[in-house]
Amino acid sequence: MKNKPMMNKSAISTISKLAIPLSILALMVSVATFFISRSTSELVYVDVNRLLESYTRTEVDRKDFNERTTVMKANVDSLMLDWQNELKAYEKERSSMTKKELALKQELLQNKQQQINNYQQTVQKQIQEEDQKMTQTIVNDINSYVKNYGKNHGHHIIFGAQGNGNIMYAEEGTDLTDKVLIGLNEQYNGK
Repeated sequence: MKNKPMMNKSAISTISKLAIPLSILALMVSVATFFISRSTSELVYVDVNRLLESYTRTEVDRKDFNERTTVMKANVDSLMLDWQNELKAYEKERSSMTKKELALKQELLQNKQQQINNYQQTVQKQIQEEDQKMTQTIVNDINSYVKNYGKNHGHHIIFGAQGNGNIMYAEEGTDLTDKVLIGLNEQYNGK
């Protein structure tokens, strides 16, 4: 009977010596498995350019913006045409004008041209500012939706690819663009 307890002590001693390395190994495998499973299911991306191009709001806002821009540019073109017609009339009547009338008409034409140029610059600046504001509003809308989408679907990070090399390769199923686009358009359309 004395041999039995000795074997048990020996077996216990061997197991004790292996317990710590086995525990460490089990812990390392658990941690690795945890991070591998997390990284494959939570590292996802959306194609930002496709979202911007295919988002219904982009199309609607762009159409409205283009209509307003066309009207503003037509106003500038109309003013420019009027000025050119005055210039042509001046050229025809020039020979019958006195020096004082010539100087006055030239000054009026120059002032009008300057006013048209200033107006044109103002219109161009306004168009540029409205375009930037519209684009930023759309980007903010998309970013807000993607943030909520990520929270609601358990994603810790959603990358935004812009087609310029940010993401060179991704496994199938990590591109959320179509899913996000469907939800984004449904939200915009009130569905």
